[in-house]
Amino acid sequence: MSGGSTLPRRALGRRLRALRVAAQKSKLAAAVAIEISKSGLGRLEDGEPVRICTAQFHQLLELYGADEAAAAEIMGLVQEVRATKGDPTTGWWRAYSDVVNPHFDHFMGLEQACSRMTTFQLTLLPGLLQTAAYRRWIVGITDPQMSAADVDRRLELIARRQRRIVEDQDFSLEVLLSESAVRHQVGGRVVMREQARHLVSVGNLPNVSIRVIPIDAGAHPGLVVQSFTLFEFPVQQQVRLTEPPVVFVEGFTGALFLEDVAVVERHKSTMADLRQVALSEGDTRLLVEGIAEEYAP
Repeated sequence: MSGGSTLPRRALGRRLRALRVAAQKSKLAAAVAIEISKSGLGRLEDGEPVRICTAQFHQLLELYGADEAAAAEIMGLVQEVRATKGDPTTGWWRAYSDVVNPHFDHFMGLEQACSRMTTFQLTLLPGLLQTAAYRRWIVGITDPQMSAADVDRRLELIARRQRRIVEDQDFSLEVLLSESAVRHQVGGRVVMREQARHLVSVGNLPNVSIRVIPIDAGAHPGLVVQSFTLFEFPVQQQVRLTEPPVVFVEGFTGALFLEDVAVVERHKSTMADLRQVALSEGDTRLLVEGIAEEYAP
């Protein structure tokens, strides 16, 4: 069982780990029982692709003493993972792995699997809202040695990511921006005028909410919290499970994917506080339209 969608694989791994712990079996014992490495079992429980057959899943379930309901749940998830294998809409972004950061594959798996994405950004606009010119300037600053052909592939990738906003009405995007993220002259006045107009246009979509936290909002958590993104997931239909949310925090040289319940709840609480000081969607639209006019020749 290799490949497959991020979401059912995460759910499968999480449930297998719970069954193993309940049965008081070590990773090594479980791995030996199905003749794979201990690290392979760890990857399976972490929701990563591992080559494992149906018989091996049944051996695990027998080792763990799983009852009929638990076994049915596990095998339902296995079927769901396999159903997505070979689906051309699954993992399409891996074709761009040579021009992005190492953590990008996991990020894209979460972005494509989530039903709701909420992000707070301090200095730059999130990728799903960037124009090609805005993105091109960022690539030029972060990877100045990148070839023109690879830059074009980066722009192609972000355009494909953005299609989901329009094509998938079950996906919702909420963006909270520091006003500085809208006012930084990324790429110059012409680029920012186009970018501001694009923000207004995307913000009119029914599944998108864009709100700015004004500079004069006073003290709020956004002044001390790093930019972050919260991924929330839909119910897995076959097994009626909902995967826990994940928080993504990116730094200059790496990234963190946070799943600890207390940490995720703290970020949710911070997001709620930020909503309290953000402008309404209508007032945000007026502000961004005014900024676009400021950049007019």
